[in-house]
Amino acid sequence: MVDPIVEEVREARRKHAERFNYDLHAICKDLKKKEKNCGHPIKSLPAKQSLKTTAS
Repeated sequence: MVDPIVEEVREARRKHAERFNYDLHAICKDLKKKEKNCGHPIKSLPAKQSLKTTAS
């Protein structure tokens, strides 16, 4: 079953990635710029601490 909303999101994501030649760094940079300029408050969460495993 094809969900038209999912297909629309996938197409928008594909077009956005295509604009940046599928360069992930450039895509993320653009999304961060849009996020900064959107006018909504942005909350950054602290990094999660990794779980250290001990060798037995």
